[in-house]
Amino acid sequence: MFKKVLIANRGEIALRVIRACRDMGLRSVAVHSTADADALHVRFADEKVCIGPPAARASYLSVPALISAAEVTGADAVHPGYGFLSENAEFAEVVAKCGLQWIGPQPEVMRIMGDKVSARATMSRAGVPILPGSGVLRTERDAEEAVERIGFPIILKAAGGGGGRGMKIVEDRTRLGAQLAAARSEAQAGFSNPDVYLERYIARPRHIEVQVLGDGTSAVGMGERECSIQRRHQKLVEEAPSVALDDLRREELLQVARDATLALGYRTVGTLEFLLDEDGRFYFMEMNTRIQVEHTVTEEVFGVDLVHQQIRLAAGEPLRLPADLRSRGHAIELRINAEDPVTFAPSPGLITAVNLPGGPGVRVDTHIYAQYRVPPHYDSLLAKLIVHGQDRPMALARLRRALGELVIEGCRTNIDFHRRLLEHPDFIAGRLDTHLVERM
Repeated sequence: MFKKVLIANRGEIALRVIRACRDMGLRSVAVHSTADADALHVRFADEKVCIGPPAARASYLSVPALISAAEVTGADAVHPGYGFLSENAEFAEVVAKCGLQWIGPQPEVMRIMGDKVSARATMSRAGVPILPGSGVLRTERDAEEAVERIGFPIILKAAGGGGGRGMKIVEDRTRLGAQLAAARSEAQAGFSNPDVYLERYIARPRHIEVQVLGDGTSAVGMGERECSIQRRHQKLVEEAPSVALDDLRREELLQVARDATLALGYRTVGTLEFLLDEDGRFYFMEMNTRIQVEHTVTEEVFGVDLVHQQIRLAAGEPLRLPADLRSRGHAIELRINAEDPVTFAPSPGLITAVNLPGGPGVRVDTHIYAQYRVPPHYDSLLAKLIVHGQDRPMALARLRRALGELVIEGCRTNIDFHRRLLEHPDFIAGRLDTHLVERM
């Protein structure tokens, strides 16, 4: 086991990793931009290093600055968190070449799964269901030939990215050329890669993902998470387990996820994401080769610290999980963001007051405090409110109670949005799909 971990990230995930390191007797190194000098992850780490100005490209995305910070502090491992460079194979390779341990998957696996076209092909070979689709579309004629085979509607997607950028729904041939050009332009702007592909479009899918862990020779699918509450492909609410799956369908999905993880020789924590159609059929969408924002709901229902597991697997330890590993109860996470509750526009600024909820079954992962200034340079996530109960109705009751106790003043947040969502009859009944927010 290594002794000192540099955390190449910020905010609540940096704090989450610091806490895991402290639990395991490891020292932690926080990096920060000048905008984050007063951040909690900087205050609570064992050591800190300023790595640059506020702009992410000059600080949290600067590989030379991060490697220098590791070398100066004598860190022997790097945890990338999520976002920023967490799925950057080149960064993982540089970390290894500098004699440091990368707390994540093998770079070659990151490359394969980071390109959506190669990921689809790899999963198909492993027997994972995929939607009918195409390879990289070089010309409009390529797209026309693909839709002749697949039919409309289709969705265009960026091969090298996610988060909704480069995604275009096409209902008929009249808009195909224009949407292809727009998707390629967005993909180039967002990911420096203009490659796009297409798949058959599912109008009202559920978004179901499986938490996987592997040590290269064994693998486990640690339950599923329902992530269907989204706006513009950005998740807002996650829960485990999904009410859409019965035991037979769940075991089928988990077995597919285990087989895929083994086929990759995967050695860390990751997530396989699927679309579930209205007939109950699931299709591979993508793999996130990192810890997820929503890993907390899996931790709550399984009682396993996933960051501990991540660190142990990176140190070369075999996969070790409780013999009686099983899901218990129901957990739900709300993402609390600094944004307008109606328009969802970012709302940075000074937080003047904070009250965090507590009580049985309530967890809050956050990096904010009173007089903390939310910078405009990064993601708007302020906190994750997570509840656990013996079943979904109890979890919903605790969520309403906890949300009523949550106070964040000084900048606008999406707390009111979540209050409206919790009273929506479709959400209460578990009738979820990725377009529910649009119908609210």
